[in-house]
Amino acid sequence: QTSLSIWGWGSLGVVLFLVTFGPFAIFYFAFYILCFVGGGFVVTLLFGKSNSEKYLEQCEHSFLPCTSVGIPKCIEEMKREARPIKIDRRLTGANIIDEPLQQVIQFSLRDYVQYWYYTLSDDESFLLEIRQALQYALVQFSARSKETDWQPYFTTRLVDDFGTHLRVFRKAQQRIAEKGDQMKDQAEELVDTFFEVEVEMEKEVCRDLVCTSPKDEEGFLRDLCEVLLYILLPPGDFQNKIMRYFVREILSRGILLPLINQLSDPDYINQYVIWMIRDSNCNYEAFMNIIKLSDNIGELEAVKDKASEELQYLRSLDTAGDDINTIKNQINSLLYVIKVCDSRIQRLQSGKEIDTVKLAANFGKLCTVPLDHILVDNVALQFFMDYMQQTGGQAHLFFWMTVEGYRVTAQQQLEVLQSRQKDGKHQTNQTKGLLRAAAFGVYEQYLSEKASPRVNIDDNLVAKLAETLNHEDPTPEIFDDIQRKVYELMLRDERFYPSFKQNVLYVRMLAELDMLKDPSFRGSDDGEGESFNGSPTGSINLSLDDLSNVPSDETVQLHAYISDTGVCNDHGKTYALYAITVHRRNPNSEETWKTYRRYSDFHDFHMRITEQFENLANILKLPGKKTFNNMDREFLEKRKKDLNAYLQLLLNPEMMKASPALAHYVYDFLENKAYSKGKGDFARKMDTFVNPLRNSMRNVSNAVKSLPDSLAEGMTKMSDNMGKMSERLGQDIKQSFFKVPPLIQKTYSDPDHCRVAAPIDDNVDDNIPLRVMLLLMDEVFDLKERNQWLRRNIKNLLQQLIRATYGDTINRKIVDHVDWMTSPEQVADAVKRFRDAFWPNGILAETVPRRDKAIRMRTRVAGKTKLLEVMPDELKHIIGAETTRKGILRVFEMFQHAQLNKRMVYVFLERFLETLFPQNKFHELFNKLHSRSKQMQRYKQRLHSTQAPSLQK
Repeated sequence: QTSLSIWGWGSLGVVLFLVTFGPFAIFYFAFYILCFVGGGFVVTLLFGKSNSEKYLEQCEHSFLPCTSVGIPKCIEEMKREARPIKIDRRLTGANIIDEPLQQVIQFSLRDYVQYWYYTLSDDESFLLEIRQALQYALVQFSARSKETDWQPYFTTRLVDDFGTHLRVFRKAQQRIAEKGDQMKDQAEELVDTFFEVEVEMEKEVCRDLVCTSPKDEEGFLRDLCEVLLYILLPPGDFQNKIMRYFVREILSRGILLPLINQLSDPDYINQYVIWMIRDSNCNYEAFMNIIKLSDNIGELEAVKDKASEELQYLRSLDTAGDDINTIKNQINSLLYVIKVCDSRIQRLQSGKEIDTVKLAANFGKLCTVPLDHILVDNVALQFFMDYMQQTGGQAHLFFWMTVEGYRVTAQQQLEVLQSRQKDGKHQTNQTKGLLRAAAFGVYEQYLSEKASPRVNIDDNLVAKLAETLNHEDPTPEIFDDIQRKVYELMLRDERFYPSFKQNVLYVRMLAELDMLKDPSFRGSDDGEGESFNGSPTGSINLSLDDLSNVPSDETVQLHAYISDTGVCNDHGKTYALYAITVHRRNPNSEETWKTYRRYSDFHDFHMRITEQFENLANILKLPGKKTFNNMDREFLEKRKKDLNAYLQLLLNPEMMKASPALAHYVYDFLENKAYSKGKGDFARKMDTFVNPLRNSMRNVSNAVKSLPDSLAEGMTKMSDNMGKMSERLGQDIKQSFFKVPPLIQKTYSDPDHCRVAAPIDDNVDDNIPLRVMLLLMDEVFDLKERNQWLRRNIKNLLQQLIRATYGDTINRKIVDHVDWMTSPEQVADAVKRFRDAFWPNGILAETVPRRDKAIRMRTRVAGKTKLLEVMPDELKHIIGAETTRKGILRVFEMFQHAQLNKRMVYVFLERFLETLFPQNKFHELFNKLHSRSKQMQRYKQRLHSTQAPSLQK
């Protein structure tokens, strides 16, 4: 009943509501309720907000923290417009250097940073920071450079490091040669052996990892650049790792690594060598010598392929007339080159490499060099010295040389004495006393009973000499009789000169004199051989060996005449050429050949024989020179007639009988080969080896006579001290061959396994050019392996040359040159070359593609040919042709290995930094950076294993 009443009253209320307000009243009612609720919510929100703000204002200074000011400022800075960036462009204080340096910095940032950075951000502040860091480092670097004395680096350390590098390479080659011939062509074995020798020499460091492993090389450069940044940058910038890493990578990967790779590239070095001596023309004879001496099959194949290509081109030409003869000659030349290359390749591939010296020693037909020529040629004399020492006859040779020195000294003393007597000055007793002391010194050293070793000579002659010394004044000719007997003894005794001609030292002497030819190139199976006059024209009918070894009991007739003459043009040089037809007849055969000579060849030949045979100077008259119009046909015919008369007089049988040794020179001149000129004018003036006093004494004497009295008196006092020179010469020679301790005590370390930075001599270190030249000659030509007599004479020659050229100002000139090299102008020029090489026309240079192997091999051949061609003949006369050739080729071969070139570049870089930062202990740093070397670890293990037994004992 209750529920029904509720529903009833509810229904009645709804009906009455709808009747009263209508059907839409329910919607109005809902809307009113919604407005009421919304209004209440809004009133509550506004009231709460106002109350909350009042409350926060009251509590602001009580316990809540302050709002950060960095964010608003950061937002404010971001809203501002970008300001122009100002860069201080001063770096070194020299505008000519700063300008190209700024361009290098700009190009580096553009090509290594900006190209990717702008894809991330447009803000240039980061780039500015990097640029300022680089500039700051350059400023510090420039300041250090200005405070550094570069003269020791360029004149001492650089040369010592190059000499050490060359010594290590030479020892590595010798060690490989000792292992066996099969190792010669293995470049990897050479590199390993090189670094093995390096660690034995350096003892503290080995650079094998840096030079052979690209990964270790990059790590080394990164570490090095980071150390440099630590030194050059302010601490704040260095602590910024991001910027430091960017700068480090730019320096190491972008600049240093490409530069070192380029400087170490053998092909780049070969091209640079050719460019350096581009003014010299390649000589056919030098080119063929390189082909015959080459032990690289790649070089021979490259030359052969190029010759074949040229041969095909010439055969394809359609020519007629005079050109056909020229083309035929070119084709014959190319065919000969191809044949020599094939022969050399076959020999290398078969492993039957021929030692020319050993082969010639067994061949039996060698040039005969007279003893009197050996005694006046410094190259030949050193080999004869070595042989006489082996046989125990060195005392005879030393006595002969000492007497020669005494004679010149005595003649000079007497000439000075006579000139002073003419001027009214008397020093007779003093001069004679000096001469007597010198003569007694020679007697006591070689002829007395106490002499050791003693010259074994007729006792009657010795007694006669002793009596003369005791009762008469000494003269320059006092030892002539005994000297003549000693000469005959050396000439006739089977122990000396006759046996020397059968010894291997004699063959090596011929090789050094360039009188030994490779018998393997005399001919081939098909009868063709080498033509030494520049064109292959068939077989060689004659060689120097055959001509110079004709038995004396045979009747040999030699006739020669100039059959034709012509004008040649070689690389812009015009000269006359004379064709000489030579007939040689003996009881068993008759031969004919042609050879070609210039007038300069005749002139050099005439100078050579008149120097050796003074009596010929009054008999033989060479046609004179003509400066202008010397290519006229009439003049050439007249000269041809005069030269023919000269030849006929020279070949007169009576002339040859009067001078038997003349035949050797005549045969050499008429041989079918390119004439090897003798000593030039410079060499003749400077040739003071065998008799180092004769020319200088005569010159001093003439100079003293022409000087004023005051200067002449000073010169005479200086010459008075020469009285004891013969004794000094004898002691000097004995010291070289009897192992007398030197004046400077060297360290006890093996000189072959140590650096070359030790002082060379007591009076050499102060003379910069002499020290440099002597050190380089020691290492390039291996002079220390030969007797010290030659080395000492070379030092004397260099001293005379330097003093004659520059006097006492040479060191000052070198210091001035170093200052010029480090001047702002030269530094700016180097920076510009660096900029233009890396960024030609302002654009980053692309990586140069590696040239074809054949081109690189031909470049090697061209480089070696030019190096041999540019070597002066005077050098060959000083140290020998074979030694010169081997030394030059050894230096060239050293530069053909990229790993070894890198080692030299890194050594120069290390010495540069040690010089620039002497207070930063870079030496110890480099030792630590190279401490992971495998060769160094093996060396320490071997050293420990060898020391362990002794420590246990």
